[in-house]
Amino acid sequence: MEKVLKIGIIGCGAIGKDHCRRIIETVPGATVVAVSDYVAAAADDTAAKYGIKSYGNDCDGMIKDPEVEAVVITSIDPTHHDYVMKTLAEEKWCFCEKPLSQNAADCEDIIKREQEIGKRLVQVGFMRHYDRGYAEMKRIIDSGELGAPLMIHACHRNVSQPDGFQTEMGVSNVAIHELDICRWLLGDEYKSGQVLKVRQSACSTKGYDNPQIVLLETQSGARIDVEVQVADAYGYDIQCQVVCEKGTVNLPDPYAVVKRSNATRSFPILTDWKDRFIEAYDIELTHWVKTLEEKGEPDGPSAWDGYAACVAADTLNRSRGTNQFLPIEMMDKPALYK
Repeated sequence: MEKVLKIGIIGCGAIGKDHCRRIIETVPGATVVAVSDYVAAAADDTAAKYGIKSYGNDCDGMIKDPEVEAVVITSIDPTHHDYVMKTLAEEKWCFCEKPLSQNAADCEDIIKREQEIGKRLVQVGFMRHYDRGYAEMKRIIDSGELGAPLMIHACHRNVSQPDGFQTEMGVSNVAIHELDICRWLLGDEYKSGQVLKVRQSACSTKGYDNPQIVLLETQSGARIDVEVQVADAYGYDIQCQVVCEKGTVNLPDPYAVVKRSNATRSFPILTDWKDRFIEAYDIELTHWVKTLEEKGEPDGPSAWDGYAACVAADTLNRSRGTNQFLPIEMMDKPALYK
């Protein structure tokens, strides 16, 4: 009889509910046995839908439940560090949605604890590693057929943001995906970075900078620019082009079925991030469960990857208004992550 990994989920908002459905209905070899949320009613409603146990707002109790073998953290960003650390205290596998933490120092706590345990237990939810477009870009770059990568031009555009959004979150919560995926595509760490405020959009009237431009230099000298537009008013639009010595490679537009009518040629642009990366999420969690069964530890984006993205984000946010590139300084990479 096939072993089924028993998972508990912390956070029953949009992505938490979607992951709960995904694991129960789509991911082989796993199921959800319990859920919890700061808002107890959200956990109760999700549990009732699937006939599973609700811990209400007792997230700590759910982590300690002997039946729960692995924890998926989809709660609000400021809670990630504490829940990861509590999961590691039980020495259980942990899948934490990005960002791993709000700052690099908290990520270092997680890395230190994993080293004490002596094996990887944490995977960070950088789902773009599992997107077919990004994966093919990575394959082409690594093949060397286009020569060395020289530059990346990228953009991250969202329709809007909820109340309470702040300028710094444009880097630490939104562009955190680009900070991760660019270093993954290039196989290179960052050397320095700077974030710039540019002419501001009339679509943003809530007190935060929009757009912003993120500029990065890697250790090998490659340059990266990322347009971060968190209120573009037209769609969820992710673009990426890697410029190499002998050519370029571009991220494909999803669902790019071209329609011709009324003297126009068009294709739709998505508005919901869950739809844009729905297949990547499926592949990501399926791979996570499979590697836990086969290897006893995850092999996807690690606590080190979460730390690297947070160090870059912290540095970029410190650079705002200085008109200077600041050095992105990281600790030595532990052997556990090599």
